[in-house]
Amino acid sequence: MARELVRAAPALVPTPGFPRASMCREESRHGTHECVRHGEKSRRMDYTYEDIAKMIDHSLLNPTLTAAEMERGCRLALDYDVASVCILPYYLRRCAQMLAGSQVKASTTIGFPHGCHTTAVKVAEAERALADGGQELDMVVNISAVLSGDWRYVRDDLAAVIAVTHAAGQKVKVIFENCYLNDAQKIRLCEISSELGADWVKTSTGFGTSGATIEDVKLMRAHSPAHVQVKAAGGIRDLDKLLMYRALGVSRVGASRTKDILEDCRRRLAK
Repeated sequence: MARELVRAAPALVPTPGFPRASMCREESRHGTHECVRHGEKSRRMDYTYEDIAKMIDHSLLNPTLTAAEMERGCRLALDYDVASVCILPYYLRRCAQMLAGSQVKASTTIGFPHGCHTTAVKVAEAERALADGGQELDMVVNISAVLSGDWRYVRDDLAAVIAVTHAAGQKVKVIFENCYLNDAQKIRLCEISSELGADWVKTSTGFGTSGATIEDVKLMRAHSPAHVQVKAAGGIRDLDKLLMYRALGVSRVGASRTKDILEDCRRRLAK
């Protein structure tokens, strides 16, 4: 299934510093590719452990998590040297303290999970998160405004949070929650996010009726310029799924099963 999906992918806009999905013809279940050059086939691994670890935003967003579980989650993220920890907002300051001096970024959510907070509340959340040490903020669009076709409100809402975050030198991921949207709405959100200079567009919160899909990732990559990265979240529970999205141009994934994914990565690379 994964091979067929990767073959069917359209030409993608490459993300700077990220491999083009079209470079290799097939992806095997072990993360190797069959590359055809001058009629000869050669096998090679197209990733390192760091490549995969630095795709993962370790998710600590389940509202039933205890402080002790979040502490363990932050330590796990440090042990596996992932890209970031995306944690419940009230625990962000402690998370940033634990990650200080490492290459793992502290991140949290804004307007989570439904996106329908007022813009003023989202800006206040962003300012608080930045003050607490947040380096990447995952902001949910106002889903109601999108479904209502109020694109001016949607744009102003995003612009306010992106502006305050970029003024602090930090980054924003715009969460669409695609399970509630049609393709035209997703495309318009890609356009608005790109015009406003969002750093990522993101498929899902992981708390909607479904998470990331192949079709949505293809659509978002195709309608976002190279400088806007794509993050997939929701349902990414193993290395094969991560590699499948990587081949489509995804640069980050949200995952809670980080240990399982990266231990599998280490096993495959050791073979």
